[in-house]
Amino acid sequence: MLTAAQTVTGALSDDAIRQTVLEGLEGRFTGQRVLVLIPDHTRTLPLPPLFRLIVDALRDARQVDFMVALGTHLPLSDESINALVGITPDERATTFRHIRLLNHAWDDPAALDTIGTITQEQVKALAGDVWHPSLGGDVPVRINRAAVEADHVLIVGPTFPHEVVGFSGGAKYLWPGISGPEMINVTHWLGALITVLDTIGIEDTPMRRMIHAAADMLPTPVTLVALVVDGGALAGLHIGPPLEAHHASAQLSAQRHIVWLERPYRRVLSHAPAMYDELWTGAKAMYKLEPGIADGGEVIVYAPHLREISEVHGAYIRRVGYHVRDYFLKQWDRFADVPLGVLAHSTHLKGAGTYENGIETTRIRVTLASQIPPEECAAINLGYMDPANIDVREWQGREDEGVLYVPKAGETLYRVKTQ
Repeated sequence: MLTAAQTVTGALSDDAIRQTVLEGLEGRFTGQRVLVLIPDHTRTLPLPPLFRLIVDALRDARQVDFMVALGTHLPLSDESINALVGITPDERATTFRHIRLLNHAWDDPAALDTIGTITQEQVKALAGDVWHPSLGGDVPVRINRAAVEADHVLIVGPTFPHEVVGFSGGAKYLWPGISGPEMINVTHWLGALITVLDTIGIEDTPMRRMIHAAADMLPTPVTLVALVVDGGALAGLHIGPPLEAHHASAQLSAQRHIVWLERPYRRVLSHAPAMYDELWTGAKAMYKLEPGIADGGEVIVYAPHLREISEVHGAYIRRVGYHVRDYFLKQWDRFADVPLGVLAHSTHLKGAGTYENGIETTRIRVTLASQIPPEECAAINLGYMDPANIDVREWQGREDEGVLYVPKAGETLYRVKTQ
């Protein structure tokens, strides 16, 4: 049964949110061990009030654990987790001492259980015409052991247009959220083979189907609290079976988070917010704009706070740089030992293009305006602009000239109507 509250314009009231959460969760998990999956700081949602509401709704559960579904992001410190859920160290030691706050460990084999396999034939069927031997063979389906040992998994997370699976949220909090690296790598590389342009903002994608196939192998029942967030406030709240709740949230997200353009822009200043503290996540400021940029145009990822490419994956990225998909496919032997997730990130940020006769041609230019210096940008095959020389006022109000300024990029998708 789906419990829902939503609005096409504006935001839900605090009373509507509380009533929906309590109606959807209260009394359903009596005596159970519940694992609650939440996003990290790179997603926008009003998590602090929701944390308190959910803890209250699950007060009769035997044990409640909150786990940050990090994927391959860095683990959060205790201080950062406290800030994420909106509690003080004193509250964590007193009021919420019965709640465990955990990080997922994607690279710790001891923390993972293998619950099944997605065969190469299944991957081939999902990939269709874009299948490439780089996708490999059978894919072990591994997940954090806590999800297997719990009596119930509760996913709490927002839904936005997404570059890999079409729309984020739902079972994505299982794979890649708390999964082993195999599913992370294959789903992301399959998305790269299909390309962002043919994936983002599409609800039913091969990657989403692969994630749902893995979810069918999880023996633990799952309930989804799917959120649609706009302007930091809740516009939608759907609680129920994962497929049903995610579908409802994706439908609303398509209304709230996609801007349909009459024509593409030639230049975009895409302002990545401070919550993206690495280019690994700040690249979303490119992904969401790529479909709205004209051939030969330019997107400037404006992130004056950003200093790091990726603490986890930076060495690989510095080695391979940023390139179009076919740059890798047509000289695969050079890159076969690089994690597929890294290659996916690379080509997602570089965008669409071709590689013929040793010449790489991109559809658009990608320029980085951050604390990453010009020589490093050149080494990784990105353009550079000094953020100190950018005055956002000079970019505002110029839509008629084919110039766009996006003040908080990374969650709203821009697409041309003819697409």
